[in-house]
Amino acid sequence: MKAIVLTLAALLSTAALAAEPLKKADGVYVDAAGMTVYTFDKDVAGSGKSACVDGCLKNWPAVAASGELSAPWSAITRDDGSKQLAYKGKPLYLFVGDKKAGDRAGDNVKDIWHVVKD
Repeated sequence: MKAIVLTLAALLSTAALAAEPLKKADGVYVDAAGMTVYTFDKDVAGSGKSACVDGCLKNWPAVAASGELSAPWSAITRDDGSKQLAYKGKPLYLFVGDKKAGDRAGDNVKDIWHVVKD
């Protein structure tokens, strides 16, 4: 019985850690450095693909995914084999125009980039 309880506790703690790869700050999701993350309207949720390639990635770097993820978090595999974090099936990005934690310069750029709220 003790082993079952310890195993269950380990699973629950792992699930809790896996549940939130990003944190919320001032109502939006940010990475560990406090940098705002964005979605791109040209990405199709659940497709497993990113429409942001080549030059786009220079301005909108992909948020790397690692570890175990559980809904609403997931990962897509980019064409280069790297893993990109996704929220509700939409790949996530940073914006090079954000210079410090809390900046949101990328929000509504060309009406296709948006901060991730919920």
